[in-house]
Amino acid sequence: METDRRDFLRCLAAATGSVLAGGAAPAAAQSRYLSAVTLGDFDLYYEVHGAGRPVVFAHGAGGTHLSWWQQVPVLAEHVQCITFDHRGFGYSRDVDGGPGRAAFVEDLRGLLDHLEIEKASLVGQSMGGWTSLGFASKYPERVEALVLCDTPGGYSDPEVAELMAQRPAEVGAFAASFADREPALTFLYREIQRSTLDRTPEGSPRSIGGLLEATTDIGPVVEHGIPTLFIVGEEDSIFPPAALRAVHRKMPGSEFALVEGAGHSVYFEKPNVFNHLLLDFLRRHVLEASG
Repeated sequence: METDRRDFLRCLAAATGSVLAGGAAPAAAQSRYLSAVTLGDFDLYYEVHGAGRPVVFAHGAGGTHLSWWQQVPVLAEHVQCITFDHRGFGYSRDVDGGPGRAAFVEDLRGLLDHLEIEKASLVGQSMGGWTSLGFASKYPERVEALVLCDTPGGYSDPEVAELMAQRPAEVGAFAASFADREPALTFLYREIQRSTLDRTPEGSPRSIGGLLEATTDIGPVVEHGIPTLFIVGEEDSIFPPAALRAVHRKMPGSEFALVEGAGHSVYFEKPNVFNHLLLDFLRRHVLEASG
């Protein structure tokens, strides 16, 4: 299985050679391809690539660990990249009657404990923002830096709620023109999305029920001074930039990057821009600070 997955990831990387500027794919000796850690009666699947300061990537509701294929080959030249399938997504099939998204934070803690990682940087896309901000709120001493990608991470207040209410009736994962400009990437995104099999009759991932009603306390993140970056697509229709900018203002010292021409999935639509923003942030707040 490892050989097949290695070849698959190399093919993905080769298909978009531009995202590999600055380095080749990480050496196999530094990679741990699809592996599982047993957390109680549940198996969480993950991968590890590269070496150095650990950075955990938490995918959104439309993804799996494979969603980060345009980030891992680049970032693994500088940091240790950890990707995983949330409970109920991809290979991480939840148990019957399992807790679903309510266990996301503790699943992440279990994964870090298994990998003997005491402190890590967290990158959360959309739904993964609930995991990342939730973990940072509950275990702030274990977070070096936090990157919230097109997500409020579960934080809300009257101002944010009012701005969220203004979002358009039709929403989507990409900027309006992306599917026409990038049909192959759009197809790949949908294929990754459909690899999550445990769905409701309406087609939503079963494990995320009630996610938008789940709230997160940003107080511990602010109090501990955790460096935080928001990466937001200018055309995000799911979490409008105005709402995410309002969350940013509630977190003194946080940074806000608005990406032109991108929708709800900057990491997928504009990978070069995303990777540059992320690596620059990590260099300033983690790599140079530890080096």
